[in-house]
Amino acid sequence: MYQAKRLFHSEFIPIRNLSYHVRCWGRPTPTKKILFMLHGWMDISASYQFVVDELSEDFYIVAPDWRGFGLTEVKGIDNFWFPDYLADLDFLIDHYSPGESVNLLGHSMGGNVAMLYSGIRSEKINRLINLEGFGMPSNNPSQAPERYGSWIDELKKLHQGKLSLRVYQSQKEVAERLIKTNPRLSKDKALWLAQHWGIQTSEDQWAILGHPAHKVPSANLSKVEETLACYELITAPVLMVEATDNSMSKWWKNRYELPEFHERIKVISNLTQVMVENAGHMLHHDQPAVLANHIERFLT
Repeated sequence: MYQAKRLFHSEFIPIRNLSYHVRCWGRPTPTKKILFMLHGWMDISASYQFVVDELSEDFYIVAPDWRGFGLTEVKGIDNFWFPDYLADLDFLIDHYSPGESVNLLGHSMGGNVAMLYSGIRSEKINRLINLEGFGMPSNNPSQAPERYGSWIDELKKLHQGKLSLRVYQSQKEVAERLIKTNPRLSKDKALWLAQHWGIQTSEDQWAILGHPAHKVPSANLSKVEETLACYELITAPVLMVEATDNSMSKWWKNRYELPEFHERIKVISNLTQVMVENAGHMLHHDQPAVLANHIERFLT
């Protein structure tokens, strides 16, 4: 199994009636701002361990498990709303860095949160790093009736027990699932991640630390105009990091492609773009040393 070089400690912070689980690496320093790391959909904060191990030791890193992921438990809900991530992040920054700006990094869904938040609360962001947070395809208002109907249908499936996450027979099987999703992930790293991504619920069963309601689609259509309005208000320098093997065409079946995203980010006033070779969407797993180098150069 992979041996972590820098150990994290866990904290549970009361945020909006939740006990928010946060992994922290290092300690605050007087010379460097806190680096917040935001994970993506169906991921956990421990996912950043491999990159953290490649960074210099004087970084103080704060990485929350989003609500309904990892060890941040939620009860009595049946779907998740994107604006909640924005509010949760604001509360967390107030807790860890009151009155001081932070450096913010997000991957995938976490990158989408980071981009919008950095326009909404521009004064709180010193520098922003987006790892493949491409946002959502543009929608037409005529799609609303179908979207609302789909949302209701999926809610019914959830309450009928028809919408659930797969159960695994062992930690090794969880690791194999991670490798199936990302064939570049080595076995030692997959086994290390599996112990945090899943939890043993009985002698021969492992469950994923993710709420099944995350599989319920949003009831609301994404509005590109709103996204651009937030992007335009970003004042922090932005580093956009992409992998050579991005999965946009696979995700959106050619409804949303990289050139459209690149057109959107033209509204950002201070933007740097870099490409990570021999990496897929989980580039923080595939090329942690390369990514760490980009992060350090950009922040320091």
